[in-house]
Amino acid sequence: MRLPFLRSAFPLLFTLLLAACGVTPPRQVSYDPEEFDSTTTHTRSFRASQAETCEAARRALLSQGYLVTAANGDLVAGRKSFQPANEVHVEVELRVVCARDSGGASTIAFASALQDRYSLKKVNNSASVGVGALGSLSLPFSSSDDALVKVASETLTEERFYDRFFALIDRFLVPEAVQSTPVAPPALPAPSTDTPLRSVPLSPSRG
Repeated sequence: MRLPFLRSAFPLLFTLLLAACGVTPPRQVSYDPEEFDSTTTHTRSFRASQAETCEAARRALLSQGYLVTAANGDLVAGRKSFQPANEVHVEVELRVVCARDSGGASTIAFASALQDRYSLKKVNNSASVGVGALGSLSLPFSSSDDALVKVASETLTEERFYDRFFALIDRFLVPEAVQSTPVAPPALPAPSTDTPLRSVPLSPSRG
């Protein structure tokens, strides 16, 4: 029986047929860089509540010039713009999610930064004039405008970037107030009874 051979050869024949017709089969996207082997790059544990951790993250973003776009008890987001070159514009959006640890004594902060890259492009605009029943008539006059076009988007994965950010959050965490025990005033010493008391004669009263 030749059925197993035909079944194994069918995908190859189908690919050859597509190539002969000039049709390129869809290319599979590879996600090899995503290995899911690190749980420390984007996370850090703090001995504080959710609200305290997110508040420290908000202050850390504000101290570095980020525009805070969202802030509540468990989420903080901020955006900052950069211009590394004359015609290149970069925006970084940093989001922090604060989740209570299972033990209840600390909070885990999950941070993720998305970097969008824009490039300055020229957009040509042609002039057109409506002419009654003839419709629109294009004229040989054109103008060009500069516009920022998004050319790339990537999640930052550099460990040093997140290490510096988490260290800054730790600096803005308000330490717990130290409860001081009131100190009792020292007790007055008891009078000594070793020395006998002497009687003091009373002065005669004037009559």
